[in-house]
Amino acid sequence: MGHRLSRIYTRTGDEGSSDLGDGTRVAKNHPRLEAYGDVDELNSQVGLIAAEPLPEDIARLLGDLQHDLFDLGAELVVPGHEALREAQVDALEARIDELNAELGPLKEFILPGGGRAGAQAHAARTVCRRAERAVYTLSIEEPVSAVTLRYLNRLSDLLFVLARAINRRTGAPETLWNRDRG
Repeated sequence: MGHRLSRIYTRTGDEGSSDLGDGTRVAKNHPRLEAYGDVDELNSQVGLIAAEPLPEDIARLLGDLQHDLFDLGAELVVPGHEALREAQVDALEARIDELNAELGPLKEFILPGGGRAGAQAHAARTVCRRAERAVYTLSIEEPVSAVTLRYLNRLSDLLFVLARAINRRTGAPETLWNRDRG
């Protein structure tokens, strides 16, 4: 593969602009940079969950998600590039169904928390929602793959179910929202 980065700093962004993958220069607050920055942050949040002791199937799932998110970031940094496929959205839905089958029905809203890994999954869910909003904002100005938007929408659902599944498997209690807490 060779060396992809021979120098970590380039000084080319010191004046508030950055290169896209196709060589186009844009302002650092360009919607495309905002979107892939949020996806990068999401990938880091998933990495925090993966750093926790977890059942093997969940650890493997998190690794797959990180690779998908890296591919999604590549889509965003190179205008017109498409890396995600509908099969990846289908895979998220299948995992949601599998994990949700081991959980009890929801009778009330759940507050983010539980154990450390479950709380991190809830935090990742909120970053995922922000990334989805940023990609949607970008899609108003420039073409974005519909698969990418569906993927992020399903991923936030998966992260919610994953938080519940992790808490259940690790014995961490969920905190239900108490509307009557006075």
